[in-house]
Amino acid sequence: CKVGAIIPVMTLKLFDTTLRDGEQSEGISFTVADKIKIAHLLDDLGIHYIEGGFPGSNPKVFEFFDAMRHETLKQAKLVAFGSTRHHQNKPEEDPSLQVLVASGVRVACIFGKTWDFHVTEALRISLDENLALIEDSVRYLKTKMDEVIFDAEHFFDGYKKNPEYAVKALQAAVRAGVDVVVLCDTNGGTLPFEVEQIVSEMVRQFPVPIGIHAHNDSECAVANSLTAIHAGAVHVQGTLNGYGERCGNANLCSILPAL
Repeated sequence: CKVGAIIPVMTLKLFDTTLRDGEQSEGISFTVADKIKIAHLLDDLGIHYIEGGFPGSNPKVFEFFDAMRHETLKQAKLVAFGSTRHHQNKPEEDPSLQVLVASGVRVACIFGKTWDFHVTEALRISLDENLALIEDSVRYLKTKMDEVIFDAEHFFDGYKKNPEYAVKALQAAVRAGVDVVVLCDTNGGTLPFEVEQIVSEMVRQFPVPIGIHAHNDSECAVANSLTAIHAGAVHVQGTLNGYGERCGNANLCSILPAL
């Protein structure tokens, strides 16, 4: 997707998560055959990355990745989704990372905690331990796969509460050789003027491509995505029709014509 009117000419990567985030929408349950058909339609549309789901979440997802070994995509890259390693596991022994490698795809997208509150209250580990989880997981996957994308979970909320730590989390992924850092508005409560400021700051600070992943709880997911691109993000995640958990995700059907 060539963007000229919004920002200087550049290549923007489109990342669709309809088959993972979109499937969390109420009333949606894709069969494996559905997911294969949708993947081909997304490929025909020109989407660069198609996130197929977390292979370890249920047998149907792994069956989809297995079936896609026998399918040919024209240009899109199939992505396996997962998380950073469990704090008690070494990367090479962690089931969540191993199932990504076993999926047979060459691109992984993993999420990690960037809000200090979630590190201490949800994971119940130290802030430094969480940085190690991020760095170890990305570094390990980079030895096994062609590309690793890091979804900085709850980044905007975390940055507003503790910017120093949120930036440290991104730095951990960058040190490990991550290909793209995606700033996630996981709760969907960030407003466009905040996105403009924070994305601009991250683009200035980091040499790697910055992406945006917006949820629609404040009805700002599309606006936030376009604002992030205007501020220098070069990777945008969303779903067709805005399907997704709670109020949905950024709607690629609105983002694409806007671009």
